[in-house]
Amino acid sequence: MVEFTLPKNSVLTEGKTFKAPKGATNIRRFEVYRWDPDSGKNPRIDAYEVDLDDCGPMLLDAILKIKNEIDSTVSFRRSCREGVCGSCAMTINGKNTLACIKAIKDYEGTIKIFPLPHMSVIKDLVVDMENFFAQYASIKPWIETQTPAPSDRERLQSKEDRAKLDGLYECVLCACCSTSCPSYWWNSDRYLGPAILLQAYRWLVDSRDENTGERLDELEDPFKLYRCHTIMNCTDTCPKGLNPAKAIAETKKLLIQRQ
Repeated sequence: MVEFTLPKNSVLTEGKTFKAPKGATNIRRFEVYRWDPDSGKNPRIDAYEVDLDDCGPMLLDAILKIKNEIDSTVSFRRSCREGVCGSCAMTINGKNTLACIKAIKDYEGTIKIFPLPHMSVIKDLVVDMENFFAQYASIKPWIETQTPAPSDRERLQSKEDRAKLDGLYECVLCACCSTSCPSYWWNSDRYLGPAILLQAYRWLVDSRDENTGERLDELEDPFKLYRCHTIMNCTDTCPKGLNPAKAIAETKKLLIQRQ
């Protein structure tokens, strides 16, 4: 479970309840965090009764139905609906996940939907990802080489070297893991967080990259890497089943081995 923090000097109030249509029998209640910082009003929880007999099976389907048919003012991000873009990351019943790959039937009772925790809210379920992606850019997420590229082929790697990237390249940068991490909550200005450190390790172990030493130099910092205290929230919540904690531990091992 993750902790959601309210904006300073505000209280969470009860909002509106939108009832299901008459005659609906398969009803599920969704409680959604609502807040527009520009309004000057407190955050609130609006409740929506959704007829599941007229709704798709996934959580994102329910949120889209709320947006399209019940309350068009609800704001959230979404794109691919296939768990590969990371846009619809949010907190569902206290756990960060991607709404598009979670089935409604996997939850019982009222489903509570909040934005990712400890992130500045732009509106409703939309959070400010600027710092997160700036941190991603800081690790230079591309192959860096010192030798000229072959003139007649790509830079090749063995099947064994390619296999080292499994469990790393699948990250969709949804930030579910980083925003579940208490160390990231309190030090996100300096600690890179699980998602970015997993991405950093992906380039450290790529046999085609020739800048390992400089990459390790950049990570050898009391805050960038070593604020990880192996709490394991990141691995527990990753909707893609990845293990950022292991990637961080392996990065620390690489730093020790080169000494």
